[in-house]
Amino acid sequence: METVYTAEALATGAGRNGRARTTDGRVDLALAVPKEMGGSGDGANPEQLFAAGYAACFHSAMQAVARQEKVKLGDSSVGARVGIGGNGQGGFALEVTLEVVVPGLDQDAAQDLVEKAHQVCPYSNATRGNIEVTLSVVDD
Repeated sequence: METVYTAEALATGAGRNGRARTTDGRVDLALAVPKEMGGSGDGANPEQLFAAGYAACFHSAMQAVARQEKVKLGDSSVGARVGIGGNGQGGFALEVTLEVVVPGLDQDAAQDLVEKAHQVCPYSNATRGNIEVTLSVVDD
């Protein structure tokens, strides 16, 4: 791989109850364990950050594929839900659902575009075979 950009971040404090900051200072967040996992929920958590990153990255991949195929996306959007739970082996696992809205594009064309974006997106390539990723094209 020829690296074109590298992001750096540092987590301090008590991990999920600490702070995360990028070296350039653009991201600087208090972290907290979600209430559903027994925490206060008073800060961001890694699953939220992963969901935001995956949604943005996938949307960009979809736009790149659409440009290549000369498809107009209009006011499209990608929502990501990241779940965390026990993996049955004493550890934890993630699951992702990506919900894609492409107004004005028929269901089959939108699904084809989403499948192609899933092959291009770096997050999809990183997670493939590691976690369950569900792709869903929904009506606006």
